[in-house]
Amino acid sequence: MQKILIANRGEIALRVMRSARKMGIKTVAVYSEVDRNAPHVRFADEAVLLGPAPSSESYLVMDKIIDAAKSTGSEGIHPGYGFLSENAEFAQKVTDAGLIFIGPNPHAIEVMGNKLAAKEAVADYDIPMVPGIEEAITDVELAKKIGDEVGYPILIKAAAGGGGKGMRVVNHREELAEQMERAISEAVSAFGDGAVFIEKYVTSPRHIEIQVLADNYGNVVHLFERECSVQRRHQKVVEEAPSAVLTPELRARMGEAAVKVARACDYSGAGTVEFLLDGDHNFYFLEMNTRLQVEHPVTELITGVDLVEEQIKVARNEKLSFTQDDLSITGHALELRVYAEDPLNNFLPSIGQLTTYQKPEGEGIRVDDGYEEGMDVPIYYDPMIAKLVTYGPTRDAAIQRMLEAIREYRIEGIATTLPFGRFVCEHEAFTSGHFDTHFVKQHYSPEAIAQAQEEEESIAALFAGIIYREELAKVRTFD
Repeated sequence: MQKILIANRGEIALRVMRSARKMGIKTVAVYSEVDRNAPHVRFADEAVLLGPAPSSESYLVMDKIIDAAKSTGSEGIHPGYGFLSENAEFAQKVTDAGLIFIGPNPHAIEVMGNKLAAKEAVADYDIPMVPGIEEAITDVELAKKIGDEVGYPILIKAAAGGGGKGMRVVNHREELAEQMERAISEAVSAFGDGAVFIEKYVTSPRHIEIQVLADNYGNVVHLFERECSVQRRHQKVVEEAPSAVLTPELRARMGEAAVKVARACDYSGAGTVEFLLDGDHNFYFLEMNTRLQVEHPVTELITGVDLVEEQIKVARNEKLSFTQDDLSITGHALELRVYAEDPLNNFLPSIGQLTTYQKPEGEGIRVDDGYEEGMDVPIYYDPMIAKLVTYGPTRDAAIQRMLEAIREYRIEGIATTLPFGRFVCEHEAFTSGHFDTHFVKQHYSPEAIAQAQEEEESIAALFAGIIYREELAKVRTFD
């Protein structure tokens, strides 16, 4: 491939373009009217306008994207993540148009895009599963029967779901009917499919995911794990690699299971297999994401592998240039998703202009972003401004470097999750490694951040007073 189109925007579009440029591949950007002057548009070799700001009229219009690829002579399309990245219909349309979809085949996307179909696909591969029912239901009485058999608490999940939508925890039988009705209603609204399934709710779970890479010749490797347990509203906010709790033996077993999942759907390219890990370190298959993950930089930093470059090589029908034995973990990496959200106001979106935008720099600091000072954060898309990633020889070093980077990151004009990231990195539960997916619910409160900010301001004022008195003393000496 000599030229590819990136069917996305913002930081991930830039991220893909940088690897493509490093490989000598020309890039084509697509953009909506509101993104006309965005950095990813200027960085690309060519750019094509898709339409108005709403994604339904621009970044989600398959035919417009394919036409843009054809008109610019692009040979392949990289979907990034979000938008059309896990849309089997889009992958098929790209292929049918004679273009290369830089991602897995449509079959793998379709199978792994439905949680029940995914479980059925891996059933013969001896993959640990959370106890529950392996079929979609809408019958409340049947759900009650299943709940009695599995034992409470149970989890109701939308079969076609993701991002926490259509998901309800039920602690008692009496709550089931109401919670199931809510889950079905939310699933219909979000996915157009009200089917749900029921499984045992794993208490105190950790969210561990394994990065996999596969070529078109049957070679599959895993690139170890990422810890993604710090979440709010089932959305990841802080991720790290490796996990603080996995032993080498457990890491190997989870990696082997992830490879089996990839083989179960004839996977190719980069993908992520997600697991739940309980308090006794039993792990259970959750789902597979058939795309590049937002948190992929932490894996790149500890392995030295450029995952976007590997995606492109696989799409060019190249064999993996390394085996499992060639891969190892070096150091520790941490990622904070910097969202335009107000952690002091229930993480509500904070839209506006970036009146000040100054990124941290230095050894072990990586910022993947798609914004510049003076730009507006639009209301039409995901509110993530950047991914702040730090790397160090140890976990403690990576955490301290993250705290330094947060202090140096200056964003004014909108509220961001930077204060929340600082709260996490300073909390004993996180620094000790003794946390799970309930971290936010158990430890976070807006008051905690507000108090920390007040203490910092008091210390700064005290320090300023000391400096002022010292300078004043110097002046009096000269007098």
